Amino acid sequence: MRPFKYTNAKDVTAAAKMLAANPDAKFLAGGTNLLDLMKEDVEQPNELIDITRLALADIKLISSGTNKGGTSIGGLGKNTAAANHPLIRQNYPLLTQAILAGASGQIRNMATNGGNLLQRTRCSYFFDVAMPCNKREPGSGCGAMEGINRMHAIFGWSEKCVAVYPSDMAVALAALDAVVKVRNASGQERTILLADFHRLPGDTPEKDTNLSHGEIITAIELPKNNFADKSYYLKVRDRASYAFALVSVAAALEMNGNKIAQARIAMGGVAHKPWRAFQAEKMLVGKEATEANFRLAAEAEMADAKPLEHNKFKVELGNRSIVLALQMAINGGKS
Repeated sequence: MRPFKYTNAKDVTAAAKMLAANPDAKFLAGGTNLLDLMKEDVEQPNELIDITRLALADIKLISSGTNKGGTSIGGLGKNTAAANHPLIRQNYPLLTQAILAGASGQIRNMATNGGNLLQRTRCSYFFDVAMPCNKREPGSGCGAMEGINRMHAIFGWSEKCVAVYPSDMAVALAALDAVVKVRNASGQERTILLADFHRLPGDTPEKDTNLSHGEIITAIELPKNNFADKSYYLKVRDRASYAFALVSVAAALEMNGNKIAQARIAMGGVAHKPWRAFQAEKMLVGKEATEANFRLAAEAEMADAKPLEHNKFKVELGNRSIVLALQMAINGGKS
C-alpha cells in the first residue's frame, strides 16, 4: 500500500470541501472495498478523509417532500443496521433480503450504505494491475473482452468494458425506485434517481457513477409502496455464501384482484449497473400472475441480451431466475 495523508472530517460540508480540494483524495467510511483496492494498488489515493464520525446513520420515516411516507436510510449507516431495522423489514423486505445475501456478517457490520453503492467491480482483470483494464487505466484495453469472461456482462457492455457491478443492495434499491441524496462542497443538495446513479461503460468505463468529485452521499430514500407482501430477492451464485452473483433478480408485485397492477424487476450480475427489466415489467402489468405470463415477460427481457464467449449460459439462467423470483414474490417469498 502506498503512503497517504489521513484527515478527519468534522461535518458533512467540510468533508465535501476537503474532497473537492484534492482530486486524488477518497472518503473513508467502512473501507471494505477501498482498502482492498489500495492493497492491490488498484486505487492510489494520496489522502483518505475519514467520514465515519459524521451524523449520517439514521433510519427514519420521511415526514415531508416528494417521498413523504417513505423511509430515509443514512448514507453512513451500516448494512447490518439497515437490513435489520423494523421499518425496512416491515415495509421493504426485498431490501433486507438483498443486503443479507451480500458478503458476510462481518463485512455487513462494517460496510456503509453509501459505500455499498460506490463499490467497484470485482472483475479479475480490474484487480490485476498486470493486465489491461480501461476502467483502471483508460486506453489500456479490456482484458476480459478476449479473456475469461464467464462472470461478465450480457447487457449494456461496450468494447471498452464488459465488467459487472457487484452490489446486491443496489439491485433491490433499483427495483424499489430509490433516490440518492447528495451534498456538495457548497452545502447544496441534489437528488439522483438510483436508476440514474450508476453508469453504463460506454467510452468512459472509469466513471462508475454520476456522482461528482466533492459530493457525499447523505441518504438513500425509499418511496412508500405496496410491494412488501409480494417481493423476493433471488441470488444465483457458485457457492451458497460469500460469492458474487452470476445472476440476481429483485422482483416486486402489486396486485389488483387477480391482475398485476405494478411490477418491479431489477437484475444483478448482468451489467455495469443494476439492470431494470423494463420490458418484463411492461409485459406483466394488467396480466394474471401465472407462470406462463412470467415466462413470456422473462423471454421479452432476455431477448436483448448479448452474451460473450464464456457467459452464454447467463441468458437461460436469467430467464429462469426472473420466472422463479416472480413465483417466489407472488407467494410472499415461499416456494
